[in-house]
Amino acid sequence: SFVCRIGAAERNVMIRNLLLDLDDTILDFHRAEKIALTRALTEAGVEVTDARLARYSEINDSRWRLLEEKKITRPEVLFSRFEIFFSELGICADAHAVQKAYEHYLSIGHFFMPGAEELLKTLYPRYRLYLASNGTASVQAGRIASAGIAKYFKAMCISEQIGADKPDPAFFEAVFSKIPDFRREETLMLGDSLTSDIRGGRNAGIRTVWYNPKHKPRRDDILPNYEIESLEDFPALIEKISEEDK
Repeated sequence: SFVCRIGAAERNVMIRNLLLDLDDTILDFHRAEKIALTRALTEAGVEVTDARLARYSEINDSRWRLLEEKKITRPEVLFSRFEIFFSELGICADAHAVQKAYEHYLSIGHFFMPGAEELLKTLYPRYRLYLASNGTASVQAGRIASAGIAKYFKAMCISEQIGADKPDPAFFEAVFSKIPDFRREETLMLGDSLTSDIRGGRNAGIRTVWYNPKHKPRRDDILPNYEIESLEDFPALIEKISEEDK
């Protein structure tokens, strides 16, 4: 029967493929953002304060959410965040010039999230790793090169290059197309964003692990399959899931 065939197909399933988010999962984006933004604004003659940096980050996050919802385009995200920021401050500054400087500084350094480098070294011999990142291709390429992590991944999938952004199912289908003998039940998505990583993974039919070190509140409308607060917990969780699948 059909039920029997499904049972046979799912017997002895093991996790083989891991889709890993980059920003604030592997690399500390907000720490790098603060440094790059400070340099770019200072060069433009804009006074930098913690309150201003926090407000920029809020604006930036809100613009990326609109991109996820397909309400604005990527270029609109990149430039409108500075235009809104400067408008609120009543500052006359060149948003395009600041954006260009900011991206340059953001692309030339990196900081690992706690335990991330060790995690990659642990996972690499045992699973097939695929980077799954929203972001600007040139910026992500610079940060990936700086961190020296390309060697751990079978493929690096950046939304700007793919032509679709998480959580769009088209992004995930593009990633899946790069995985030999791909099976959804053998695949996990790890990321810190409920709206892009978790929503996208679930909509694409794969299980999701929410990395939530800051204990952000849960959302009833976006439920991850699993949640961890430390990257050190991820390898044991994968093994537990594989055992449960047997």
